[in-house]
Amino acid sequence: MSVLLFTAIILVGAYFAGLLGSLTGLGGGFIIIPMLTLLLHVNIHYAIGASLVSVIATSSGAAAAYVKEGITNIRIGMFLEIATTIGAFGGAMLALHINPSYIAILFGLILCFSSIMSLVKKVQTETAEPSPAAIKLKLNGSYPSAHGPVDYGVRNVGGGFLMMLFAGIISGLLGIGSGALKVIAMDTIMRIPFKVSTTTSNFMIGVTAAASAVVYLQRGYIDPGLSMPVVLGVVLGALSGSKILVNTQSSKWLRWVFTIVITVLACQMIYNGVTGKI
Repeated sequence: MSVLLFTAIILVGAYFAGLLGSLTGLGGGFIIIPMLTLLLHVNIHYAIGASLVSVIATSSGAAAAYVKEGITNIRIGMFLEIATTIGAFGGAMLALHINPSYIAILFGLILCFSSIMSLVKKVQTETAEPSPAAIKLKLNGSYPSAHGPVDYGVRNVGGGFLMMLFAGIISGLLGIGSGALKVIAMDTIMRIPFKVSTTTSNFMIGVTAAASAVVYLQRGYIDPGLSMPVVLGVVLGALSGSKILVNTQSSKWLRWVFTIVITVLACQMIYNGVTGKI
């Protein structure tokens, strides 16, 4: 395969990764890593390094638009980033000493878990009474809609914080920004509306990935020639996704996109991990 074709494939794949990552809050890494390892046979450590850079780019490309529209809850994002950053640094250190096949299998299992949680998600009450901790930390908020501002309360702050610590560890291990677990923590555990949890996840994943990227950069696993087309494609896709999500009134179709895409990728990663192809 020529360098030009290799770069073009990465650029196109990264665009769609950024688009879906922006719409679902996953950060794009959930497509970048399977694309690089399964399709282009890139070493998984280099794929994770490029993915972490793409996650930072996705966050930078989409988060600004969401903050401007008033959807992102910045206070929640800043609070939960404490947990994800600590976990991400530890996870990145651990990943360098684990067999790549095990990382691939873990990647697939995490995506399967995310898919299941998305399907069994129960309908939440956005105007539910917030927890005392949320009131004390001033985490409750509102987001704009076609019918005016929608208020929501935040629950189970402690449970969400612990889940974010785990999400940070997984981010460092897999280089995916761990957006899937962040969305689950905010959407299911803390009972934040899906649209808010998705945009707040986009706001957070860049900081989480940056903590992990430092470790990979020091070990030489971030290749500029590989990361450049990934970043360019992901940023363009993230900007496109942010424009779509801002004008979306229903998040139901986002859940189905989220579920279908990551289920297919999860099966591929687990199979290749088990058979030792990664």
